[in-house]
Amino acid sequence: MPKIRVAVIGCGSISKYRHIPEYAANENVELVAFVDPVIERAEKYAELHGGKAYADFKKMLAEVKPDAVSVCTPNALHASMSIAAANAGAHVLVEKPMAVSDEEAEAMIEAAKKNGVHLMVGHNQRFMPPHVKAKQVLQSGILGKVLTFRTSFGHPGPEGWSIDGANSWFFRKPEAIMGAMGDLGVHKSDLIRWMLDDEVSEVAGFVGTLDKKGTEVDDNSSCLLRMKSGAIGTLVASWTYYKGEDNSTILWCENGVMKIGTHPDDQVIVELRNGTVEKHKVGAISTNDNQETSGVIDAFVKSILTDTTPAVSGEDGRASLKVILCAFESQATGKFISVT
Repeated sequence: MPKIRVAVIGCGSISKYRHIPEYAANENVELVAFVDPVIERAEKYAELHGGKAYADFKKMLAEVKPDAVSVCTPNALHASMSIAAANAGAHVLVEKPMAVSDEEAEAMIEAAKKNGVHLMVGHNQRFMPPHVKAKQVLQSGILGKVLTFRTSFGHPGPEGWSIDGANSWFFRKPEAIMGAMGDLGVHKSDLIRWMLDDEVSEVAGFVGTLDKKGTEVDDNSSCLLRMKSGAIGTLVASWTYYKGEDNSTILWCENGVMKIGTHPDDQVIVELRNGTVEKHKVGAISTNDNQETSGVIDAFVKSILTDTTPAVSGEDGRASLKVILCAFESQATGKFISVT
């Protein structure tokens, strides 16, 4: 079987740590092009993995005609680049948030449909072993209905992660559009939708810039969510967890509680009202310092090989994006916002 010819657009940290090594490790993939406006970054990966280096993604699409692309660029470019790639006949894996408006997300989904290509969004939280295990526990019915929840994602900020440090696009509003909510909050809105197999119906949000200097993008948010099932909970995203990085979720249910990512060794803890406690060591959740294989690349490749809907479809990405857009609207209006 011929290999899938993949181009990576954007050669920053998410490509360095996740996309490029995971494509390189997949036997069904040939890396054929790397694109970055800082051409030296693209050239470095072309030397390592073969393929061509480009500064211009449109030129790359025209000359290389890849089967698939990863779009790993600043948020404001996700939609235009994904649509151009789809129109060139390439399957698209786009980093989260998939877009910066609902209209953009809809246009991306339409472009993929029109061109008969797959569109997947890089929501890696779904693939992390503790989250997979937690969903299995929920589906077993042992905990009964989820009543309330808390899900949070916080770290010290992109200056420690981004290839450009404190000068990163993450802090430039025209390129990022949104800050911690687009970086971390959308991970948790996607996770809670997927884990609970439920949709968010209403959002209230406090979103602001509390401590990062010289930027207009949000560095903190605390949101209230009401799910269609009636469950209520909180979603927190922060770039100012300078000590005590956190990626945890707690679900309080009819028959007990499930704690996910709250303990360094027992990643999933189930405590039932009848007194029984189950502890599951199922593998860590990735952190900036400890990169685990994300599972996203393999899932994307599988969807292309089997011609099946990707594990995180464009519609999924759009629904998860809507939640955080509603949080911004709530902050701006001081009102609860219905997610429609």
